[in-house]
Amino acid sequence: MTATTAPLTATPARATRPPSARLRAWATRAPLLPALVFMIVVTQLPFVATLVISFFNWNALYPKARRFTGLDNYRQVLTDPDLRHSVWTTVLLTVTVVLVSLVLGLALALLLNRRFRGRGVVRTLLIAPFLVVPVAAALLWKHVLFNPEYGLLNGLLHAVGGPQPDWISNTPLLAVEASLVWQWTPFMMLILLAGLQSRDPEQIEAARVDGAGGWQIFRHLTLPHLRRYLELGALLGSVYIVQNFDAVFTITSGGLGTANLPYTVYQSFYQAHENGLASAAGVLVVIGSIVIATFALRVVSSLFREEVSRA
Repeated sequence: MTATTAPLTATPARATRPPSARLRAWATRAPLLPALVFMIVVTQLPFVATLVISFFNWNALYPKARRFTGLDNYRQVLTDPDLRHSVWTTVLLTVTVVLVSLVLGLALALLLNRRFRGRGVVRTLLIAPFLVVPVAAALLWKHVLFNPEYGLLNGLLHAVGGPQPDWISNTPLLAVEASLVWQWTPFMMLILLAGLQSRDPEQIEAARVDGAGGWQIFRHLTLPHLRRYLELGALLGSVYIVQNFDAVFTITSGGLGTANLPYTVYQSFYQAHENGLASAAGVLVVIGSIVIATFALRVVSSLFREEVSRA
């Protein structure tokens, strides 16, 4: 038998194909990779290390005595009376500051939404507290306003013959809350002012033509429109105030029942040298912040979708 072989034919050169969608996607993401790697190295790797340390009984003064304890540190954080008190203080501080800042921010936003002479100057002055460094703001309230000997508040009371209270000793948590409210009210004001200026003017004018008063317009039109902006301000404010350390450390040094969870983490780590316990408390703070931030991102996404649908 003779084997027949097929004649060899030259294969035509493969036509150049456009890059696939996956390749185009990687080409688009490539410039972001260095920033992504940097963020992972700076944020995620330390968090993983903190998470690992939180499972150990690890005192920095006795590094050779460290041992794996599982969830004991988390159990201690959630059951220790002092730590539970710091959690409650964190919740109370956050809720109070966020609610009061939202109410004041809404009032200022309604004021600035009106046209009057000097509105730009007033807006700049009202935004200024949010631009002050947090430690500087806390020092301002501690020494310029709250000081019992030369503070502004006692100076005004002295001028009218009033008492001279020691504000920080008598109302420590209220002193911290006042400092934070003063600094975060402009933030809430900006968010709510943006919401007010995004209202449909024709809808407001139609309500006025139909005989609706100012309170009715505010209750039935303005507040429903501002609902998502109020949620966004509350969530973003909560994310930051839950992690606040500057005001508590500067005004009261965590004393008089004002120690919140971030300050307790500082005490456990830098003063008691309990690395494992401090890491467990820090992980709980991060988890709480992530939960709040997740809701905040959903609200932001819904706001963007609404603006796109309007456009």
